Amino acid sequence: MKKPAGLRRRWLVHMACVICGLGIVCAIGVTGLFAVNAYHTMEADLRYRADVTTDFLTGRLAMEYKDFYQSCVDYTQTFDEKDYIELQFINAQGNLVASSFGAWMGISPQTPEIQEAMSTRGIRTYLGKNDATGERILAVSSPIIYRSGEVVGVLRFLTSTRLLERQILRVGLYCLLVLAAVTAVMLLSSNYYLSTILTPVEQITQKAKRIAGGTYGIQIEVKNHDEIGELAQAINDLSAQISQNEKMQTEFISSLSHELRTPLTAITGWSETLLGSDALDCETSRGMKIILREAKRLTEMVVDLLDFTKMQDGRMTLTIDPTDIRGEFEDTVYMYGSRLAQEGIALELVENDEDIPEIPCDGKRMRQVFLNLLDNAAKHGGDGKRIEASIHFDGRDVLVYIRDFGQGIPEDELSLVKKKFYRGSSKTRGTGIGLAVCDEIVQMHGGELTLENAPGGGVLVTVSLPAAQ
Repeated sequence: MKKPAGLRRRWLVHMACVICGLGIVCAIGVTGLFAVNAYHTMEADLRYRADVTTDFLTGRLAMEYKDFYQSCVDYTQTFDEKDYIELQFINAQGNLVASSFGAWMGISPQTPEIQEAMSTRGIRTYLGKNDATGERILAVSSPIIYRSGEVVGVLRFLTSTRLLERQILRVGLYCLLVLAAVTAVMLLSSNYYLSTILTPVEQITQKAKRIAGGTYGIQIEVKNHDEIGELAQAINDLSAQISQNEKMQTEFISSLSHELRTPLTAITGWSETLLGSDALDCETSRGMKIILREAKRLTEMVVDLLDFTKMQDGRMTLTIDPTDIRGEFEDTVYMYGSRLAQEGIALELVENDEDIPEIPCDGKRMRQVFLNLLDNAAKHGGDGKRIEASIHFDGRDVLVYIRDFGQGIPEDELSLVKKKFYRGSSKTRGTGIGLAVCDEIVQMHGGELTLENAPGGGVLVTVSLPAAQ
């Protein structure tokens, strides 16, 4: 069933998209909040250190300028937390004078917060790339102001953000893992919930298809008294009602058919008796022939109705014996050919030298099938004034072909012509059950009856019968 798989899949994909979408937004939000808070915390720590250091050095303003300057250099070089924070002393010209990493006169940093700190005489922050190493850093520059008001330089605290970024990445990964776990749990629970709905729906659908296919009376097990249970019960009631109506209809048709046979037999018998008499004038004889022909046609319809009722209630049976199927078919063609000739329709038997074996079948029923198919070809394709019939053996199946040269069957009706009571757009009189009975008999033999429009016009009917059962 490609089936509710469609519904199940759409639901689960929709759920997955919604959960993943919301989860990704939440993961980004949580990771972003953590990152902002982490950077803010790191910046606050460096600013605190800058404030403390500035206050400490301000307490030495009584020193001479040279000593004060040297004390800034000494403090920088003796900074205790140099394992994870670098402290730099940069003079008023922007040159690096000292670093907690050692007596280093390397490249002076060019980040903008240094000049901003000296020009504004306030603490400034920089988050970006270290020109010397290429790694990302967070730096805080605090101006050092001598008692004369002169800016001696800045103390610059900087630290790598590599460990912090790793923590942020880990938080993001944890969020994604949580998202994956939540998605899996939600999909599993959704799938289980869907199963409690779709499994009964699938069962109801299968039973409904069987009912639509003609298996009336079957019942669906009602497990829960909810909306699905109400639907199942409604289908059960419908199935039971259809089964009852079908039984009443079949019984009525069967009873009516039996009642019709008695008067039809009398009409046919007396018509034949009167036609055998020499006392009838030409006009009366012509009328009696019409009565006899129509009585026989009505008798054939009654026989079809009786077979149909047997087919409906399972009373149709076969008497299987080894049968010369070729002989049965050719006899039927020859017998029916003389009748069609009177109507101006040529029935041609295509001869062949193939060795066609006897097959296990009910000869009487198969003769009925052949006769019905030939009659059907004459009724619906008789305007072509020609019918071809042939029989073949392909090594496994016996194949019977009957082709007329009429107008054919509309393509949209081909798949429906074997259904009971279906007459389509044909204006020819009939009950619409002949092909249905033929199809049932062929299927009971393990064969297949197919109809298709033949190249060049007309309808080709193929009866395939297994040579062995």
